Amino acid sequence: MKLFVKIIILLAVGLQLSWGQTKDSLQQKKVYTSWEKAIKEPEKVYRLNLSNQKINVDSPVWIKFKNLEYLNLNNNQLKTLPKGVLSLKKLKVLELSGNDFKKVPEEISTIKSLEEVYLNEYDYLNLPQSIEALAKLPNLTMLHLENNNLDQLPSQIALLKNLAQLYLNQNRFKEIPKELKGLQHLQELDLKDNPIRVPMNLQENMNFGFRINF
Repeated sequence: MKLFVKIIILLAVGLQLSWGQTKDSLQQKKVYTSWEKAIKEPEKVYRLNLSNQKINVDSPVWIKFKNLEYLNLNNNQLKTLPKGVLSLKKLKVLELSGNDFKKVPEEISTIKSLEEVYLNEYDYLNLPQSIEALAKLPNLTMLHLENNNLDQLPSQIALLKNLAQLYLNQNRFKEIPKELKGLQHLQELDLKDNPIRVPMNLQENMNFGFRINF
């Protein structure tokens, strides 16, 4: 396979440590898994997991979750993003995997604080339009597109100027997507569980500006 990536940009060590510390701090906070319990003390809720509950989450109560940083809405048969979620000013991580979206709604751009988005397990997601919506998130650095039956990436992926980590696990890629050349700040690319041929000299090649996991 021809090695085409010419990026040599390395992210500063301080920035890497900052990401790690922020994520560790968030993971140490209590996870609420009951909507009923969460709405009783919304100001105390930093992490909320409502996955696989198929509940009506389109509620005006969302505006009370002023400290919410992590929200998991996986597998809830959602066709659009609940309007109340757009009011979450501190939300950093949003999991939307396994829902019924045809595309990521443009309104997601109002959640300026978002740093990480999960869009796993979609066979019919309009990825070009979805990426165009995500590109309006100034702080987005991590994107998950795992188990989406992908064998190529749209050119719009280059719009994600600040993307540092991209997860493409469990797809159908046979080679490293050439569209990644436009991601100037990419630090880590995860391609595990793809039918990809790993270049024999990949370990020795220094032209890659990001780590690749196979």
